[in-house]
Amino acid sequence: MIDLTGKRAFVTGGGRGIGRATAVMLAQAGAKVAVGYRSRKPAADRHVTASVRGDLGTPAGASKAVAEALRALGGLDILVINHGVWPADDVPVAKMTDEQWESTRRANLDAVIYVCRAAIPNIKEGGTIVLVSSTAGQRGEAFHADYAATKGAVISITKSLAVELAPKITINCVAPGWVDTEMSAKPYGGGGRAAIEKTIPLRRVASAEDIAGPILFLSSPLARHITGEVLNVNGGSVLCG
Repeated sequence: MIDLTGKRAFVTGGGRGIGRATAVMLAQAGAKVAVGYRSRKPAADRHVTASVRGDLGTPAGASKAVAEALRALGGLDILVINHGVWPADDVPVAKMTDEQWESTRRANLDAVIYVCRAAIPNIKEGGTIVLVSSTAGQRGEAFHADYAATKGAVISITKSLAVELAPKITINCVAPGWVDTEMSAKPYGGGGRAAIEKTIPLRRVASAEDIAGPILFLSSPLARHITGEVLNVNGGSVLCG
């Protein structure tokens, strides 16, 4: 039912996890897809037209990555900003180093602004942007305040840009809960995953595809009258609008 034939999509953080699953789904729906990555080059994938390397946490790096994606795709209709970091160790704010705060902010917040700034002037009218936030951005996360603060800011950016870009471009975000990705491997160890799943009403951690599906929906014409919204994908663990 979702047909994105002729659409051109750039997915940041597209080499693995949620980003890769999203890139595959967009391509299967007919879109031409480029993925962005920072350090680990994605394996060759028939679903991907181009892989673009860059440090999106700098203005120059973000501009270069967007420019390379545009050259590979010939234009842009769909932008999915998915990349980010979650420092796995529990660190209270009183002991958080400047280095951790700055690193998390650059990856999760600065990079979103830089990519949006470079990409928006090139998104075709009728195009769409999907940002990836987190349930932590809505309810906070003790000992991970850097992550929660940046993801909360992503939600605010979504709502701000929804008004700025209307009526030509829509923008929404998804807010995943726990997801089965490499980023969360540490808390899943030693029985941690089973304990986490007990807190989720649907009793399981989401797969990357569980998050990619809603992103695909928000990227499609089915969501053409939705903008500035936060779509929670967390198995019922955080019930907020």
